[in-house]
Amino acid sequence: MHADRQRPSPTEIACWIAVATTCLWSTIDPHDRLTWWLEALPSVAVLVLLPALFARFRFTPLATVLIAAHAIVLLVGAHYTYAEVPLGNWARDTFDLSRNHYDRFGHVMQGFTPAIVAREVLARRSPLHGSRWLPFLAICFCLAFSAFYELIEWWVAISTGDDAVAFLATQGDVWDTQWDMFLALAGACLSIALFSRLHDRQLAQLAPRGA
Repeated sequence: MHADRQRPSPTEIACWIAVATTCLWSTIDPHDRLTWWLEALPSVAVLVLLPALFARFRFTPLATVLIAAHAIVLLVGAHYTYAEVPLGNWARDTFDLSRNHYDRFGHVMQGFTPAIVAREVLARRSPLHGSRWLPFLAICFCLAFSAFYELIEWWVAISTGDDAVAFLATQGDVWDTQWDMFLALAGACLSIALFSRLHDRQLAQLAPRGA
């Protein structure tokens, strides 16, 4: 049984291959190389860190799938830049929208996935397992992370000037920063509401120390 737990599951292997394949595709002739690095760095970190941490901290299947999905969203945005993703342009033109909303979707994911990841880490590595504070603190983490990301965008804009336009992807919206943080908050709340019971069942199946 212990040996089986040390081998990657089909879900874990599929997620890693999906992210690796998307990353390879994303590196081929991206719209802007600086923007690619700024947007893709978290996904590259996932490719490196998750296998490295596998033996010490194995995420639940739910968290693994969400992490992979989020990484793919980032890599697609990195390849095209968020304001120019073809699917977002199609939706804008087809439904007469005011902008390419792929960036908005990306910020929903910025709360949707980290909410489950934070919930899992807190449940397995803190005294909060089973506490009513757990969902609240997971959501707070997502909002804090989103606010910090907006600070990173600000710092990049100050240091690189016009080169940061594609990274910021504001598309002329003066309230873009506020929208980004609100959508991350909404994504976190939605994720906790949808997946808490499933997540609890998967957490209960893990070894006591989260191996």
